[in-house]
Amino acid sequence: MTQLSTRSPLHRRMSSFVDWIRGGDKDELIIKQSGEIRERIGNQAEKDGLTVRSTPNSGSFAKKTGLRRHLVGDSSVEGQDVDLPFVISPKDADGVRIDELLGRFDRYAATCYPQTKRMPTKSSIQLDFAASKLRYDLVPMLAVPGNDEAQILLRGDGKRRRTSVQKHIEFVTRRNRTSNELPGRVRFNECVRLLKWWREFRQAHARVIEDVPSILLDLLCAHAYDRCAVEETYAGTLARWFDLLAGTVRRRELVAFADFGPKPPASPDALWTVLDPVNADNNIVSQWNSFQVEELGDWLEEGFDAINRAIAADHRDDDSESLESLVELFGNPFKHYCEENS
Repeated sequence: MTQLSTRSPLHRRMSSFVDWIRGGDKDELIIKQSGEIRERIGNQAEKDGLTVRSTPNSGSFAKKTGLRRHLVGDSSVEGQDVDLPFVISPKDADGVRIDELLGRFDRYAATCYPQTKRMPTKSSIQLDFAASKLRYDLVPMLAVPGNDEAQILLRGDGKRRRTSVQKHIEFVTRRNRTSNELPGRVRFNECVRLLKWWREFRQAHARVIEDVPSILLDLLCAHAYDRCAVEETYAGTLARWFDLLAGTVRRRELVAFADFGPKPPASPDALWTVLDPVNADNNIVSQWNSFQVEELGDWLEEGFDAINRAIAADHRDDDSESLESLVELFGNPFKHYCEENS
């Protein structure tokens, strides 16, 4: 296909949309409110006999892959959650081994923010602040003795999972740094944002997929970036990424990384394997069935078709058809926020 120009209407539109979905107007508020929540919840934990070892930065805000919150009509995007990990010593002040944290942190949140909507998840307590329209996830974890970059996540079902907040951040920011050195304005984290936004509008009409977690998208995007990097335009990049990822899913290819050690093999007896780069025992899609995997493959193939229709229309100077294909990908908000100064 003919090289897409960085001066084309298609690239200008996608650039403006990327700038818009980033948001950024609440960064200072997020930093301020995060600090207040850490202090209040941390104080409650200390009063309860826990020792808070650290509260590292985490989640999409730290990775620079978060989305603007958009709750208008039938074009709803919840936006970025701000993860607030609380790394707790594995024994309390009396030397008793800690085996449960979510219930405790739910009580701390109720005490500190009685008027704020909260909801337990599998591994966190969500706090929704109506005034600021921001959501925070309190993620209690156990420290690993002798390793400041490892934690144990105590899930609501009682399972314990080893992880590393710091390494998950490094996994994404490492690719952000290398993409910064490539020509043009397209960056790895910006393409992750585009795929996250695309995911929101596909999930709204999913047949069997209940949720495509952000960590799965992070890993699929990293898989595509490691093989294709980024091009000078967003459309050219997404065309290559959709193509590669559709093939990856259709062929059930192993998605694994060697960032923090040798690349591990596929999970035995797994339908498909997408491995957490900091814990090779954690297959992100271990609970997926064949219908869900097939639907994800369909989404990626349809994404490839739509972005290529947009590119072809742009080459024909058919702005209307190009825009229509992009709205198909990213929903109605695209047509409202794809122009400069929207």
